[in-house]
Amino acid sequence: MTRVAAVDCGTNSIRLLVADCDPATGELVELDRRMTIVRLGQGVDRTGRLAPEALERTFAACREYAGVIKEFGAERVRFVATSASRDAENRADFVRGVLDILGVEPEVISGDQEAEFSFTGATKELTAHEHLERPFLVVDIGGGSTEFVVGEEHVRAARSVDIGCVRMTERHLVVDGVVTDPPTAEQVAAIRADIEAALDLAAESVPLSEARTLVGLAGSVTTVAGIALGLPEYLSSAIHHSRISYEQVREISGRMLTATHAERAAIPVMHAGRVDVIGAGALVLLAIMERIGASEVVVSEHDILDGIAWSIA
Repeated sequence: MTRVAAVDCGTNSIRLLVADCDPATGELVELDRRMTIVRLGQGVDRTGRLAPEALERTFAACREYAGVIKEFGAERVRFVATSASRDAENRADFVRGVLDILGVEPEVISGDQEAEFSFTGATKELTAHEHLERPFLVVDIGGGSTEFVVGEEHVRAARSVDIGCVRMTERHLVVDGVVTDPPTAEQVAAIRADIEAALDLAAESVPLSEARTLVGLAGSVTTVAGIALGLPEYLSSAIHHSRISYEQVREISGRMLTATHAERAAIPVMHAGRVDVIGAGALVLLAIMERIGASEVVVSEHDILDGIAWSIA
């Protein structure tokens, strides 16, 4: 067993996984998994830069994670940064801050690399489920982008497109610095148009129509699953590998886009950092299911973090 620490820093959240991995057997024993909403991508779509307050929130989480990594004695650490830090002009400030705190340089990976890690993390366990038809379509709905990956045991095709829940919210629902609550029909239609255009782009390089099992990753998907399951609180063990129907996703998407901030915040499984962006995230999932004709989505709590862990084990 090799003890590793994987950090995934996205547009909306930063997450840590400390695990013991055995590449020979394919066994991964999770020791600690945590997530902090830092909204690193705040304003990046508009300004092209990482905001000072967003950087400080991220560095504060890194300092917490550094303590956890030291406590567990991880032998190897890998820090992967995704959409927001790819897009930012001042990403050197981000790189320098992470290096000072964690002692490792963040790797600002491409969308294709992001997709490869997501696919490995999401499907390593699912390949043992013979009742699930192949190929898998893994969709990782992040804050700034969504990754589409088709494959069986390995990736066959992948594409990253810029339709994340934070990006769609900031682009279409923020007026004079305030999120429209709830959004107007015109605003929802504008988000939907962006999503459909991005799906057209994804379909140019990923055979979406060939998918037989849809696997959904990341906070928008897991939150929708938690709502569909009626959980009294966020329970990862109940959400992992749950199967949520198209009808449930359609109903929840509609509800999130017509509810007020207070109504969404009152949902037991809702993380405070997702209250304003869940409507856009749920709509991305719904549009994907409609595009490929999926009757359900298999929800995975294992994702890019697990893929990163395997890459350094």
